[in-house]
Order: sequence, then structure tokens, then C-alpha cells
Amino acid sequence: MSNASLPPASRRSARWLAAGAALGIAAAGYGILRSGDERGLPDEAAASVNGTLISKDTFTRLVAGYESDTREPANPEIRAHMLDRLIEEELLVQRGLALGLAENDRRVRADIVQAMIRAAIVEAEAEQPSERDLELFYEEQREYFTTPGRVRIAQLFVRVEDAAADGPAHARAEQARAKLAAGAQLAEVRAALGSAELSPVPDALLPPAKLREYVGPSVLRVALEAEPGAWSAPVRSGMGYHVIAVIEREPASTPPLAEIREQVNAKWVRDGGDRALRRYLDGLREEADVRVREPMP
Repeated sequence: MSNASLPPASRRSARWLAAGAALGIAAAGYGILRSGDERGLPDEAAASVNGTLISKDTFTRLVAGYESDTREPANPEIRAHMLDRLIEEELLVQRGLALGLAENDRRVRADIVQAMIRAAIVEAEAEQPSERDLELFYEEQREYFTTPGRVRIAQLFVRVEDAAADGPAHARAEQARAKLAAGAQLAEVRAALGSAELSPVPDALLPPAKLREYVGPSVLRVALEAEPGAWSAPVRSGMGYHVIAVIEREPASTPPLAEIREQVNAKWVRDGGDRALRRYLDGLREEADVRVREPMP
């Protein structure tokens, strides 16, 4: 009989009973399945497979998930099927490990690594900082929360078509800079000596990263260092020469903690998980016999 022909409750049961393979691997990664005494079952065990315990907690959570999904109690037959599935999963996990899947199958190794990472950081990510912790963290990470400054520039551009045109283009750019420095209007000088721009720089305050998209890194460096109001010497880019003037500059700023508390708290939690994982890995290294070939292959 196919699942489609079963009544809704039975289909849900089948889905729960068929969903076990991932549970076995995750349980192995988290240490839910633990070695036990083959001569008897301790109180916390629901079953034992080759000396490895399947905990009552694991079984209880599986049953609770089924009952939450189906909105009906798991009868003794369903519970027996669930425990059988956990036993079969453990048999498959043990067989897979015996066949070397953890060493040779990249996907299995990745699943185990991710399960262990989650186990190492889950407690740290659940912890919430005190007000004092948050204040200290905000001060330590002030640079991270600082909004970069913005700058508005005016530009005259002279295109360089090929190597032979470089000299004449530079001369035009120098001539344009002299006229602009003397007070000529940008529109007039641009019409007489400039070239059309494929993407004109917006007449607005822009963060450095955005301005770089329009003018490139060389012109950006000049814009960030120039004094407002003065026209620069021609700056060479990959496309030609740029003569720029900084019209307006807005300094970098750091919002007060009260305005970005949620963002600061999120980074505190995230960094706490990173620190917990680093401590866990360092501890594993200290307990392990790790040898590295010198020189490295």
C-alpha cells in the first residue's frame, strides 16, 4: 500500500517513522547516543545497541514531536515502531562508521562537523549579556559599529582612447583644471574640454564604497584626502583623467548604544558562539596527539 492510500493520521505516522536517518547521524554528532554497559540498561536508557545507549530523552523527544505534528497520542504500536526505528538507525550509524564513511565520505564528515559545531556554540548563543557586558562590548567594538563618512564631489573627465592620446588628454585635463581653479563654470569647461561619462557621479553625498564604483580607487583616494573646494591635479584612471573637487564631506559617526542596542546584542551573541567554538577546538587540540609534517607537503 502506498502512503497516498493511507488515511491522514497513518500518512503522518509513516512520515515520522521514515524520517529517521538524519536523526541517527545528528544524535551521533551531539553525543545523544552514548556507550553503555551491555549487561543491563541504566535507568536513563530506552535501549542498547552493541553497548551504545539510546537515551530515554531521545525517544521521548521523538514521540513528542510525532504527537505535536499529528495532534494525537502515540499508541503503544506507534511507540514500538519509533523505538525500532531508533535501533535500526543506530545499527546503520555503527555500520557506516565501521565502513569508514566518517573518514571517506565528505558529506558525512561535513554533517558530523556541523553537528559538533552547533553542539559547541549552542549554549553560548543562548546566553544574553548583562547591561554592563553590552556597554563594554559596544566600546570595544566601536569601530565595527561606526558608519563611514560620506563625500560629494564634482568631476570633469577626459577620456584616453589609446596610448597615443594619453599626452593630449593630460594636457586638456590640465587646461580644464586651470580654468576651473580660476573660477570658470564647470558646465562650460566640461562642454569645451571634457568627455562624456558613461556613469556620471551623482550630485549627492556618497559613502566611499559607492563613490569607488563611479571613479575607481585612485580617484577615491584623492577625494578622501583633498580639502573641500580645491580642484585637484589630473588623476589617471584606467579610462582617462579626472579633475575633481570635494564639495561636501560628512565625517564618520558612531550611533549611540541606545539606537543600535539590538544590533550590538546580536553581534555579542554571534561573537560569543565564535569564542566558545575556539575554546572547544583549543581544548580538543590540547587533548589530542596532533603531528604535522615539516616542511609541509
